[in-house]
Amino acid sequence: MPWTNNTVKKCLIPAFLLLLTGFQWLDDDFTQRIAARLSNYRTVFPQEKAYLHLDKPYYVTGDTLWFKSYLVEGSLHLADSASNLLYVDLIEHRTGKNVALRRVQLSGGIGHGEIVLADSIGQGAYTIRAYTNWMRNFSEDYFFQKDIYLFDPETVSEPAAAGGLDLKFFPEGGQLVAGVNTRVAFKALADNGLGQDVNGFILNKSNDTVAFYTSSHLGMGRFAFEPKSGEVYRAFVKAKDGQVSRFDFPKVMESGYTMVVDNLSSPLKMRVIVYGVLPGKSESLIHIVGHARGIVAFVAKGKVTSKGLMLNLPTTGLPDGITHLTLFDEQNKPVSERLVFINHDRNLKVSISPGKTAYKPREKAEIEISVTDSAGKPVETNLSVAVTDAGQILQQPYDETIASYLLLSSDLKGFIEQPSYYFDPNKTEKKIHMDMLMMTQGWSRFLWEDVLTDSLAAPQRFVEQGITLEGEVKRNNKKLSEKVMLSMYLSNDSLNTFLTAETDPNGRFGVYNLVFTDSLKIRLQGMNKKGNASLSFRLDPFAAPKATLVKAPFSPVTVDAKQLLEYLKRAEQDQEIARKIRESRERLLQEVTIKGKKEVQRDSRKIYGSADASIKVTNQMASAGRSILDILAGRVAGVQVVGSGINASVYIRGNRGEPLFVLDGMPVDKDMISSLNTFDVESIDVLKGPGAAIFGSRGGNGVISILTKRGNENYDYSQDIVPGVLVSKIAGFNVPKEFYAPKYEVSKQQSTTPDYRSTLFWAPMLRTNKDGKVKFEYFNTDAVTNIDIRADALSLSGTPGSGKATYAVD
Repeated sequence: MPWTNNTVKKCLIPAFLLLLTGFQWLDDDFTQRIAARLSNYRTVFPQEKAYLHLDKPYYVTGDTLWFKSYLVEGSLHLADSASNLLYVDLIEHRTGKNVALRRVQLSGGIGHGEIVLADSIGQGAYTIRAYTNWMRNFSEDYFFQKDIYLFDPETVSEPAAAGGLDLKFFPEGGQLVAGVNTRVAFKALADNGLGQDVNGFILNKSNDTVAFYTSSHLGMGRFAFEPKSGEVYRAFVKAKDGQVSRFDFPKVMESGYTMVVDNLSSPLKMRVIVYGVLPGKSESLIHIVGHARGIVAFVAKGKVTSKGLMLNLPTTGLPDGITHLTLFDEQNKPVSERLVFINHDRNLKVSISPGKTAYKPREKAEIEISVTDSAGKPVETNLSVAVTDAGQILQQPYDETIASYLLLSSDLKGFIEQPSYYFDPNKTEKKIHMDMLMMTQGWSRFLWEDVLTDSLAAPQRFVEQGITLEGEVKRNNKKLSEKVMLSMYLSNDSLNTFLTAETDPNGRFGVYNLVFTDSLKIRLQGMNKKGNASLSFRLDPFAAPKATLVKAPFSPVTVDAKQLLEYLKRAEQDQEIARKIRESRERLLQEVTIKGKKEVQRDSRKIYGSADASIKVTNQMASAGRSILDILAGRVAGVQVVGSGINASVYIRGNRGEPLFVLDGMPVDKDMISSLNTFDVESIDVLKGPGAAIFGSRGGNGVISILTKRGNENYDYSQDIVPGVLVSKIAGFNVPKEFYAPKYEVSKQQSTTPDYRSTLFWAPMLRTNKDGKVKFEYFNTDAVTNIDIRADALSLSGTPGSGKATYAVD
């Protein structure tokens, strides 16, 4: 892929400038092997990350969900120019059903679109996903996924109360080793998937209390713990009502390694301490590998003694985001892991400046956005902006932004609650809470077993730069034993083209990177005439990846009761206004009966009036005869057919000479008629007597007129099932709609229609200039309220950023 060469090499340079205390850089076999395997894995399986910016966190039936899509390379977050097709779908939590699918065309890694939430899409919790065909080589954990809620204005259901509890404990480094003092992190989740505050205690097998614990952030916390040899521990949680519940606690290992990381004491370095308990050994040789999103940061080795081993690692050269530390034992097997988060605050600074602090209803709002880097220099960037009514829409607490997703959520397993909290400069304890998250949330990008394998399996799915058309050809419903050439005619309102393709020996074929919008009609058949009638074709339908069902009840959004009622009331009013507008354009007329004789349009291929006999050729007739004359045999009185196939002769009313043959109005010889494909014939007309006189002396023995499907400009041959031919339609890129916002110009007569839109303005494709600035304007609604403005931005160098602002309408 184009983004896996020079750009990746540039990231390796700062890594080798790191200074290690207690370790030494060695250019040994393991160092070379681990760096080569990581590089090879990244080359074979480069990662992609998709992100969607939505206009709001929840919707009502009949509303429109607007989204901006970003696609980046997984390591450096550069705009992805490999995949140009992004799939966006909407999954219902209760059933796992895919209720909407959009194919978004990307240019330079960006695109946009919308999903109309029709009445057929019921109320409830949904997940919107975004992924490419390449991303389907991996787990759905790699997909962008965001939970939303769809309300019905006429039926308001209260979100289910959280109940039940899931509590898990995570020893630092991965395991408890007898006699080694370490830290244990924990995470408590309610049934709704959100963190729940807990406090409890740990008992040993003698029922002695050996530790207490209390969560400090979203159900997470940690405590010091020294496990004893031969002990079995149990965890208990004490509820507010005094009820005590028991949970499993990790098993104590008699030997092994632990790895404790201090990433909080110093802003310039982190300290890694390794302890090992290995019976019969006074020291052991270990390696520690650090990588950031698959790019090697360091590989070092040292000896762990009874006093342990300490590493001081400068962090100034590490990129923002997750650094993954792995400890390898003497057999070069991964035995301990720890994630740390590096935050140098290098994200873009997105400043949103309304022209006023307060506006009047329906007054024009003028907004300026300025984007700078961490050094204050202006940045040319692509960004998306959503403006919503804060009186109706409650912005979710610390909701996902492009920065929190690319640097945090996209590299971890499972749901991350309030992800942008960890990037809020005003939160003094965010680093401690982030470290707890690193200890309780698993890495999702790869497994060391896959990286270290001697041979990597080839990816099953490829990079799509357009629409893919794949299928299979069979002969007499059996697999082919040789290649077959195919012809394809593709057409829609703006495209007409002819393509050829070839199957593989098993009958599989494919056409790739088609670029078209809406839908495309395809006519597919074999190139050579011999044996084409025995061919059958099947196009592979797009099968969206299956979704993991979310356990109900689940309420993915936080809502304020007053705001929700206001939102639902305004939404119902807007829909009622829309219905009245439609009704005002329709007038119900009294019933009127009109009688008349149907006018039959004359077929230009017929110079004669009505035929003496006419045969409408059906597929059953066509398949029963080898030629047109075989179809005539025995079906028309006075017409005699002698012989069959190409050797057949035909006589009308005992005439010694054969009749005149006419094909779509043009006289032809019998050989051409005999060679026609019977499935191409629409009808056969026979003129026996005076009706043939219009052809003069040539029609003295009668006339047989053949009318083909292709000759009839009004014939819809796509409805025919023709052996050896497939006519179908395939879906293309969805054409994004333009967001509509009314303009209330002072010089024009004002509309009397109430305007209480929840999304006032949506601009998915804004760009800042060389000064890092962009301006836009829109009109406020009738609501006296506060307005929220949210923006996401991504620079060409892969640096993300987000911003928000508010103003009043009074």
